[in-house]
Amino acid sequence: MSDLAVVILAAGQGKRMLSKLPKVLHRLCGRPMLDYVLDAAWSLNPGQVVGVVDFEGPVADSFRNRGARVAFQPVRRGTGDAARIGLSEVQGKPDRLLVLNGDVPLLRPGTLRKMLDLLEESADLVLLAAQVLNPHGYGRIFQRDGAVRIVEQVDATPEERRHCLINVGVYGGRASFFSDALPRLQSDNLQGEFYLTDLAPMAGPGRCRVVELQDVHEAAGVNNRAQLAQVEALLRQRKNREIMLSGVTMRDPERTYLDWAVEVAPESLLYPNVILEGRTRIGAGCTIYPGVRIVDSQIGEDSVILDGTVVENSVVGPRSKVGPMAHLRPGTRLGARCKIGNFVETKAVTVGEGSKASHLSYLGDAVIGRDVNIGCGTITCNYDGVSKHVTIIEDGVFVGSDTQLVAPVTVGRGAIVASGSTITSDVPPEALVLTRAPTVVKEDYASRYWEGRQRRPSGDGATLEKRSSTSLVDTRDPEIG
Repeated sequence: MSDLAVVILAAGQGKRMLSKLPKVLHRLCGRPMLDYVLDAAWSLNPGQVVGVVDFEGPVADSFRNRGARVAFQPVRRGTGDAARIGLSEVQGKPDRLLVLNGDVPLLRPGTLRKMLDLLEESADLVLLAAQVLNPHGYGRIFQRDGAVRIVEQVDATPEERRHCLINVGVYGGRASFFSDALPRLQSDNLQGEFYLTDLAPMAGPGRCRVVELQDVHEAAGVNNRAQLAQVEALLRQRKNREIMLSGVTMRDPERTYLDWAVEVAPESLLYPNVILEGRTRIGAGCTIYPGVRIVDSQIGEDSVILDGTVVENSVVGPRSKVGPMAHLRPGTRLGARCKIGNFVETKAVTVGEGSKASHLSYLGDAVIGRDVNIGCGTITCNYDGVSKHVTIIEDGVFVGSDTQLVAPVTVGRGAIVASGSTITSDVPPEALVLTRAPTVVKEDYASRYWEGRQRRPSGDGATLEKRSSTSLVDTRDPEIG
């Protein structure tokens, strides 16, 4: 087992979030805040990680789901008390201990390794610090003659509050030092709490070291929703930079929104206001136009997703084109070279290679073969008020515009469905099916019809008054209704 143990403090209520959801479970780029801290902890290959929480619940579950042990601090008596409780849950006798906070998600593993490296140089305690322009709310770090002390905001004098070297709240040290010092902490402060900051003078001259952050953004913590948004923006900048350096073009990175788990292959182009969420994967050479939102979906290489399209839990095959203003709902599976056009909605549908539905259609609970044409206004009528039913359209079928396919129904290979048809039974392969009424033409009928009416429309849309004031009663033609 590794000689390193990590304790993560996450027992705070987060009252300033004004939320029923525990603070450390609020999401940043699609993941709970706590996950980023756990990622950093586990990247150090510790022998064990312990999370300190206030009670059984979702935060405790989150720790356990990531392989961490859980310790409970039912009465909040400060960070020193929380660290003591966390240390009591550590098994065995590790040589080194690292104490992190669950609401500081931007720390990089490299920064934590620098802290641990100092422990190899005979330090007992290592603190993480940052120079900031506005230190309000943070404890201040003071160093003099090899001694280090930390003064919390509420206990600081006006002069001390002007000091800009802040305590980030991350502590590394010898486990033996923590075991000896934590029980000796006192609560003689305005808050009446046990502070981890009081460990610094207990380490003795020269035994407490300070690591100053090169990137002060790593120190950013989250106490309210404004800070949550600020931290997410910083995470998004990291993510977008990583994606662009891998060979992806973003027209405007500040207005391109990618969740942390999103993958985009090289040579793709992302326009502004694109939102890629969950575990979405974009293949090489794709173009994603403005206003597109893609959630937990896969987009095949060289595909184009046009403006305003929503794709959810779906797969789009290579060299396909979707949108604008299309909606691929969960369960959609498009083969290669498919086209799903303007205002087409799909749900739980499989579409074969080369098939297309170019505009204004609904395709739900359907299996559509290769090289099928779906005409404008086509609907698969899949719901009877109780159950969903499947429509099967085999390879090479041509479905004309304004067609209703009342499931369950199968249209055989190579069949033609005439425009305006309502299909309620299976169509044989290679057949022509049409259900519309025959067209009836009565020549010169219109002029005779209007002779008996009080009004008739003019060519420009105006209404011409007839001289007769005869009532319209009983003058309606049964052919017109």
